Amino acid sequence: MKKIGIIGGTGYTGGELARLLCVHPDVKIVGMTSRQSAGKKVSEMLPFLKGYVDLEYTESLNTDVDLAFVATPHGVAMKETPKLLESGVKVIDMSGDYRLHDPAVYEKWYGHEHTDLENLKDSVYGLPELYRKDIKKANIVANPGCYATASILAMVPLMKSGLAHDDIIVDGKSGTSGAGMVPSPRLHHPFCGESVIPYGVGTHRHTPEMETIVGDVSKTKPKILFTPNLLPIVRGILSTCYMDLKEEVSAEKVQEIYKGQYDKEKFVHFVEEPSLRATVGSNHCQVSVRTFGNKVAAFGVLDNLVKGASGQAVQCANIMLGLKEEAGLNMPGLGV
Repeated sequence: MKKIGIIGGTGYTGGELARLLCVHPDVKIVGMTSRQSAGKKVSEMLPFLKGYVDLEYTESLNTDVDLAFVATPHGVAMKETPKLLESGVKVIDMSGDYRLHDPAVYEKWYGHEHTDLENLKDSVYGLPELYRKDIKKANIVANPGCYATASILAMVPLMKSGLAHDDIIVDGKSGTSGAGMVPSPRLHHPFCGESVIPYGVGTHRHTPEMETIVGDVSKTKPKILFTPNLLPIVRGILSTCYMDLKEEVSAEKVQEIYKGQYDKEKFVHFVEEPSLRATVGSNHCQVSVRTFGNKVAAFGVLDNLVKGASGQAVQCANIMLGLKEEAGLNMPGLGV
């Protein structure tokens, strides 16, 4: 039984990690931290875990664990991670601190200097469908962003094929849980409850993540214009990626490219018609594609808190710890 710790266990991703891990057959949560809630029962702060997680929050994590999830805001994770790695603890960072290997790019998009350059260069991007072999050997994994996961999985097959130009438009739509637990005027129900709200147009931090990973896998230098939108739902992401083909290709050939990429994957499925409700509550992602002459619309759909965050982190942890990749995650979406 592997021992697991969660640093930052009161937010949506920390709570979702605990929800998935508390019924995992091969791991045990032995510690969850929260400076503000230290001494309080986890189930007091997260009532859905009552009867499943019998722990109190602590201010710091005992390093006698096999793996720690760092579910803290960016800028905090880079301070917590080095001491864990020095103690021989494997780390999965849920923030953006270790996703961009170029410190200058990190500083440009996140607004402050990276202070852990040694571990930054060794981090592995935690998208198993693309980096499974590297994750298996890694001591530190950077868990991908939610929009980035949906969009990258939608773009990669066609970009790898060499058939598409590298100027891409991504339109993303996400539920309100993607904004985190801290309230804001934008998340106030009368403001967002019956609306679709674009935000961070061209400035969202998942943009360089998409460009970096798609470029790495396809050996191109994509330029992505990304528009995220807030939907009046709690969970779910739909990313629509618009790409231009270098020449007209049949719809059948494009579909075969996508099927060939994901046919053997447990958690990514090519479908004719993607559905948010088919993925909510699960670690599954659906991808789909439509071809119109020399233009393509590719879709990625997932639960932003599971495959877009905590579920994907558990999938990576399973790989890092030598467990079955689907352990603790082998469940379908809600459907309705």
